[in-house]
Amino acid sequence: MNKLFSIGFWSALARFILRNRTFLLILIAIITFGMSTQWENMRFSTTEANLLPDDHVVNLEYNTFLDKFGEEGNLIIIGVKDSSLFTPEKFKAWNKLSQDILKYKEIDFTISVGDLLKLEKRKDTTAFRLVPFIKDSIFTDKKLKSYQYELYNKLPFYNGLVYSPNKQSIRTAIYMDKSIINTSVRRDFIIDDLVPIINKFEKDTGIKVYTSGMPYIRTLNSQNIIDEIGLFVGAALLVTSLLFFFFFRSFRATIIAMFTVIIGVMWAFGVLGLLQYEITVLTALIPPLIIVIGIPNCIFLINKYQQEIKLHGNKAKSLQRVITKVGNATLMTNLTTASGFATFILTNSVLLKEFGIVASINIITIFLLSLFIIPIIYSYLPPPKEKHLKHLGKNWIIQFVNWTEHMVKNHRISIYIISVSVLCISIIGINNIGISGSIIEDMPKKTEFFKDIKFFEKEFEGIMPLEILIDTKRKKGVLSLASLKRMDKLQAYINEVPELSKPLSVVELVKFSKQAYYNNNPEYYQLPNSQERTFLLSYANSGTESSHFLENYVDSTGQFARITTFMKDTETERFERIEEDLKSEIKKIFPKERYNVILTGKALVFQKGTKYLVNNLIVSLSLAIFLIALFMAWMFRSFKMILVSLIPNLLPLIITAGLMGFIGVPIKPSTILVFSIAFGISVDDTIHFLAKYRQELIANKWKIRKSVYAALRETGVSMLYTSIVLFFGFSVFAISSFGGTVALGILVSITLLFAMLSNLLLLPSLLLSLERSIANKKTLKKPSIQILSDTKLDEENEIL
Repeated sequence: MNKLFSIGFWSALARFILRNRTFLLILIAIITFGMSTQWENMRFSTTEANLLPDDHVVNLEYNTFLDKFGEEGNLIIIGVKDSSLFTPEKFKAWNKLSQDILKYKEIDFTISVGDLLKLEKRKDTTAFRLVPFIKDSIFTDKKLKSYQYELYNKLPFYNGLVYSPNKQSIRTAIYMDKSIINTSVRRDFIIDDLVPIINKFEKDTGIKVYTSGMPYIRTLNSQNIIDEIGLFVGAALLVTSLLFFFFFRSFRATIIAMFTVIIGVMWAFGVLGLLQYEITVLTALIPPLIIVIGIPNCIFLINKYQQEIKLHGNKAKSLQRVITKVGNATLMTNLTTASGFATFILTNSVLLKEFGIVASINIITIFLLSLFIIPIIYSYLPPPKEKHLKHLGKNWIIQFVNWTEHMVKNHRISIYIISVSVLCISIIGINNIGISGSIIEDMPKKTEFFKDIKFFEKEFEGIMPLEILIDTKRKKGVLSLASLKRMDKLQAYINEVPELSKPLSVVELVKFSKQAYYNNNPEYYQLPNSQERTFLLSYANSGTESSHFLENYVDSTGQFARITTFMKDTETERFERIEEDLKSEIKKIFPKERYNVILTGKALVFQKGTKYLVNNLIVSLSLAIFLIALFMAWMFRSFKMILVSLIPNLLPLIITAGLMGFIGVPIKPSTILVFSIAFGISVDDTIHFLAKYRQELIANKWKIRKSVYAALRETGVSMLYTSIVLFFGFSVFAISSFGGTVALGILVSITLLFAMLSNLLLLPSLLLSLERSIANKKTLKKPSIQILSDTKLDEENEIL
């Protein structure tokens, strides 16, 4: 009954498609137009990807910090390392650059060597005042050398803030308006205003300017993503069309396939706009993915149509059989592929959820488009000529299929030995895999902004902000001498950690105040003692001009303080050790009953997010395996068949993981995606093979060997075609400038190549070796769903 219902459904669907072909084409055109109207709703991401759920403790602590001090990632820094900077003409140009930047409404304030301020003790009252560090408007070489000496040797407050610890580089700190940091205004300012004005300075002076800071990095990184979408789509279309033409040697077949996947890409952009999801580094991959995944659908459908034409020459009968014979199997394979992506929906990461939703929806839509468009277009066209059918008998394809049959027939022991050996070696490699939570590791390394990041890491000892929020549990507790000394002790510890930059806090301002009180003698750049504290703090509190700096490091109640340091790009294991040691030191310095201290910041949030994501994606992969095992159980009703079908698909994943360990590719958000995606796609070959195998068993009256070889010969060609397309299709991502995207493309390609060999060699070998326990009528029961129709029943339901 299930068999008749299945065939009856697909026969009815075939009749519906072919009888209403004009209406369906018009409907597809209308939907495509509707989807195109949604493109204007596509938004490019203006915020960092938060990999943690909103209620995660790390996110809650970070939000507590933001509530007290606002957005931390509003600092852009521009720096130079040029000995000629302190010459009149170039120094004046550098000052003008800062002044020109400050004129923009998007900028709150700047800290540059030309507009630095010094604290000075007032003589008329107990207060400090801020006076310009550089008072002259006309510069001479002698004066500038004097200022340079004073800056480097008498103003330690600006060490690490304006000049580098090695005293070889100068930088300007540009603080953007916090309200625009996560909006498109930030992007427009940086791309349209900041970059051109810096380029002009470089051209006029010949001095190389290094630019960095989170707003700048995020903007240029996002711009790279936008630029690569068109590149990926174009490259994917080019590669797949060339391969398709190579296989079919038909411009007509190639154009039909390309037309189908282009409609799929248009729908993919439409879905992104309809759901109003942001285009991120992951969702940007969906359009080319649709091309790569959609082409195998076209191969199966067009290949089957041409086989039928070659068999009997009846176009109507051939189109009917394309839908009834291939439609069900193609639906199952697309469902398993979509399932691999859909498991990301169950993670708590918004980034992955959106990727999973859009990818799984579009995989099903590209299947439907292929099923409708290809038979309809061919129904309007004359049957293919004899020359277009020659590819069905290509020598190299026949030789490859014969080689696989020969290996399975005569060298099964060798196949098992090689499989077990590779498995053992891969397990050794897996033990060498590390986890990477680096924010910049996947960024395009050949770009100027990445080189600038490395410059600031080297010269200023870090770029990724790490924050320490200190709650003194009482108002004005921050400025108590006890709290200041504890903060100073923690900062001294941070200074000893090579991966962390010199920390900034209110402690530096208090030290600066003491230096100012003692006539700016740098030897007094230290915290006041108990006798000095009272009058020094009265001086500091009455000087309102320094409040701008104070507001950034102490809240309005005086209860909360922050210590800001910047971190170098650090391996996950080392980062965790630094975090552990830092928390241990905090516990020693700040007693719990008097202080509540939180370690947070973007560097920590991203590291924790990566670790959380890896754990979630391992669960996601397990779920994908379980879900596809359920598909197998539903289709074949045999537990033993489930095991036999999973082994050839799990082995390639283990091989790829081992390869990652040997070549030093760490587990990170981009590479962990490989396994769920590759497993969902590779299992398609297994479904095709087992479905054909069961069909051959019935046709050959349970003659096992004959059925295995027949299934291998028929499915081997399609497996080879689709695997080659998928291999080269995913390899397109290797042209990306993003390390994560390159790794994703190459690793998925390698995994799918191993999966093809595994399904063509290991799977049939297992079926033959375990034939007594697997391939019998009791074990291989009638399936719950008919994947490939039986010829006799199919012919009874055909439209002739």
